[in-house]
Amino acid sequence: MKKIAFLFPGQGSQSVGMGEEFYREYDMVREIFDMAEELTRINISKLCFKGPMEDLTMTVNLQPAVTAVNIACLAVIEKENIACDYSAGHSLGEYGALCTASVISREDTIRLVYRRGELMHREAGKQKGAMHAIVGLPIEAVSGLVAEAQQDGIVSVANHNMETQIVITGAPEAVEQVSTAAVAKGAKSIPLKVSGAWHSELIKGAEAEFKSYLDSVTFETPQKNTLFNVTAEPEKDPAAIRELMARQLCSPVRWYDIMNKLIQEEVEVFVEVGPGRVLAGLLKKTLPREYPGSIHNVSNMKQLEKFLKAF
Repeated sequence: MKKIAFLFPGQGSQSVGMGEEFYREYDMVREIFDMAEELTRINISKLCFKGPMEDLTMTVNLQPAVTAVNIACLAVIEKENIACDYSAGHSLGEYGALCTASVISREDTIRLVYRRGELMHREAGKQKGAMHAIVGLPIEAVSGLVAEAQQDGIVSVANHNMETQIVITGAPEAVEQVSTAAVAKGAKSIPLKVSGAWHSELIKGAEAEFKSYLDSVTFETPQKNTLFNVTAEPEKDPAAIRELMARQLCSPVRWYDIMNKLIQEEVEVFVEVGPGRVLAGLLKKTLPREYPGSIHNVSNMKQLEKFLKAF
């Protein structure tokens, strides 16, 4: 039997219309949206299906919206009696991974991401931040440039997405300094449209409050092998998982290491569970050319049918 990994996307995967086909097709999906709207008092279905994109992209709206769609897509797959052996999620998407592994309930998943979004939005309003994608240099080179620039301002690695695609985060001047140095070494620098310096010290003010909120939620032992952003390793202890989720706010997302771990574990079926194709795109460029793996997306009826036929 082939090993299966469910991968959950995060911020940046959103689009107007996401989740709408499944919402129309399945009662259970409508129930998930109703639950999310009741807990957040946000009209998530309207935001997801009609937009506007400007409102959908506000982190306080986006985090519960993307998570509701992720959980809805998961419910549709599980209805077909397909379960994963491994789960992982990119930043915000990590909450979908916890949900599929039965670490936290659907309701607590929505509660946590809503509070996370509120706190991150608050901190982003206090200090201006920026994020740039550096393409064409390995992590060692980017980390070296970051270390040099840290003498002048707050900057760090936010995401290690592919071998030579690294997102940096922090104060605009320091981020620009690293970008300029990276371009001088032959890399490309792409400014990202974000409302804050996610995974940086600039949102450190949210960490203690979020940790306290995490303490109010019941965490269970994972029923699936779940790889975590902070360590790129599995963790079974519920208390340790709670600690990792608090640290995740300001720590780098080690996505490239997570993908390599899944390759080492000989996972052959990768399913991006949620909107967009960001994770599938990263994975396609990471899998070795001769690797016997297949990559699927499940966020609408056509993709679901294609996945079920291949499965």
